Amino acid sequence: MSLVRPLVRPPVVFERAELDLILGLYGRMVAAGLWRDYAIDLGPEAATFAAFRRAAERPDVRLVKSPRLRRRQGQYALLSESGFALKRGDDLAAVLAPVTRRLVKLVEA
Repeated sequence: MSLVRPLVRPPVVFERAELDLILGLYGRMVAAGLWRDYAIDLGPEAATFAAFRRAAERPDVRLVKSPRLRRRQGQYALLSESGFALKRGDDLAAVLAPVTRRLVKLVEA
């Protein structure tokens, strides 16, 4: 009998400070009437936060945290509904800036 265990990587997760920033923005977007639902997917390669206008649609935006890309493009990526990368980087607040600007424009209008 072999005592060697297969290598299983723990899932990538969002830390508390990251979730505070993400869910704070999510709450403001819900209050503005832009988002209604969200989903979090934790996998061995990446963690994903997806925000939906309606539950039956594709996500309006997706925030992907991939620690393996930290030294290349930055570990965070903000993706549009079609999968186009809106912003990448290591600073979460800067990566979420396009969504924050959209909220500010809506509130000012």
